[in-house]
Amino acid sequence: MRKVSLLRSGAFRFAILIAAIFAIGTGVLLAQVERSVNRYATEVASDSVAAEIAVLRGEDRAAGRTQLIQSITLREQAVREHQIRYLLLDSQAHRLAGSIPAAEARVGSYDLVLPAIDRGNESDAATVSLMTLGVRLDDGAILVVGSDTSELRDLRQTLGLSTMEFGIGISLLALIGGLVVGTIFLRRLDRVNHAVGRIMQGSLSERLPAIGMSAEFDELSTNLNRMLDRIESLMAGLRQVSTDIAHDLRTPLTRLRQRLEDMKEGLGGSEPVIEEQIETAIAQTDSILAIFRALLRISLLEAGAGKQRFAEVDLSEMLDRVFHAYLPVAEDAHQVLSADIEPAVKVRGDAELLTQAVTNLIENALVHTPTGSHICLSVGRRAGGVALTVADDGPGIPAEERAKVLRRFYRLDVSRHSPGAGLGLAIVSAIAALHEAQISLADNCPGLRVEITFRNLANLV
Repeated sequence: MRKVSLLRSGAFRFAILIAAIFAIGTGVLLAQVERSVNRYATEVASDSVAAEIAVLRGEDRAAGRTQLIQSITLREQAVREHQIRYLLLDSQAHRLAGSIPAAEARVGSYDLVLPAIDRGNESDAATVSLMTLGVRLDDGAILVVGSDTSELRDLRQTLGLSTMEFGIGISLLALIGGLVVGTIFLRRLDRVNHAVGRIMQGSLSERLPAIGMSAEFDELSTNLNRMLDRIESLMAGLRQVSTDIAHDLRTPLTRLRQRLEDMKEGLGGSEPVIEEQIETAIAQTDSILAIFRALLRISLLEAGAGKQRFAEVDLSEMLDRVFHAYLPVAEDAHQVLSADIEPAVKVRGDAELLTQAVTNLIENALVHTPTGSHICLSVGRRAGGVALTVADDGPGIPAEERAKVLRRFYRLDVSRHSPGAGLGLAIVSAIAALHEAQISLADNCPGLRVEITFRNLANLV
């Protein structure tokens, strides 16, 4: 069966889905953190600036302008790293105090970016961002207070970076975890697929191993094995019935044939009409006996009989021998038989059974193709296996009927008046299954192409 690639497996796709969900969740979390921190920073800076403005305005009214100027000067010197900066202009726009440039003075809230005052620390930025509020005092002077938001901005960036790193890390862990779980699951599923493959090849005693990932999977395996037990029991019963019928009827038919032979000898040529009827009865009895032999043969093949005789088989030599044996038969039928045989192609199997499979296919082609048809035998190595082919340019088989003709007794309407009982291809199919080979019927454009492919490495030499 086709091996599933890890990167194309459902487990890996599930891991990708989980990682994507984590990535999306991380993105949403990052956006929420960014918005919350930004709102917090804005509120903190706005409240501190408004409080500072209120204090200074009250001081100006209570203590006078000179005291306000001294207070601003002391505050700028006292505030660590100048987190708050000031500007005081008189009504004529002359600077009275503060480090904010006079050109930046205005009334209302606004943002400023100014050169940093303290650069002793190498980590300090060259500029600072200020959230600024300017108000007009009672005499027309302008008081501006700006709160440094650089640290809050750095905090926001740090939080965002940390959130992103954690998000990527969690997504990678989810992906790696998914890959590990997917690998374990695929290995266990591979054992199940191998078991299914052996069941499809006819080993009905095979059972599915427990997957072991969860109780649900184990319950599924158990139920499938119960179903296989039931199928095996039914198939064994059906096979036993057909085998018993073949055994039980073969003996009386053999006796009937012997009595017909005795009757024919007793006439001694005195009654030619009766002799002819007896000959016909003997031929029909032989045909019935051949059907029973074929049924017994199929039952034995399906039961695995013949594997103990497996040995190295030279398909090239075998096909060449069959080709030369049937060459005069094809000429007598006014048909063309050709061969395309790659040398030294070998497999492990039963030479007698493989020969029977090829002869059945050739005889089918000879019977069911018109005069002048071309039949080609070929064998050769293919990618990962060996292919044995019998192809003709006759009428072929409709696509919807190709699987059915491999069943016992199934015959096309156009073939019902030709010799046979519809067991030839069933025997070929059983022989192919015994050798763990695949049989396929395809359009030869025109005609039918029957190919037996050996892909089991244990059967390739």
